[in-house]
Amino acid sequence: MSANIATSGLSFYMVPNAPEPVATFSHAVEAGSFIHVTGQMPTYPGEPERLLANDIEEQTHRVMANLYLVLTGLGLDWSSVVRAGAYLTNFEEDYASFNEIYASYFPADRLPARTCIGVTALARGARVEVDLVAFRPFTR
Repeated sequence: MSANIATSGLSFYMVPNAPEPVATFSHAVEAGSFIHVTGQMPTYPGEPERLLANDIEEQTHRVMANLYLVLTGLGLDWSSVVRAGAYLTNFEEDYASFNEIYASYFPADRLPARTCIGVTALARGARVEVDLVAFRPFTR
């Protein structure tokens, strides 16, 4: 992982092998015990110009895979996630399929808090984007 640690106690991360950003942002920012993971798109690491899959199922799996790349690059996994934000451009059409796939990444008794919002558009014409907040206890 690549970190730029500021004296303010914040750490800004760009994770090797994670997807190239589609805008100006860090993959994650650590503030105390909380890691805020930037919303991931259904893009392909190392292939930023590759066309996105058209269906919500494949896009959701790709977004979750990209989030996992960032989490594991920071020494975390799905069990660290405490909150998710999900954004769907075809809310009515995609909500059920998205939920089924999303839920498969977490144990049923450890689902993160979540907000899911219908939006008018996402970068690169994506149908879905998901951001996360993870928790890392202080270790001394």
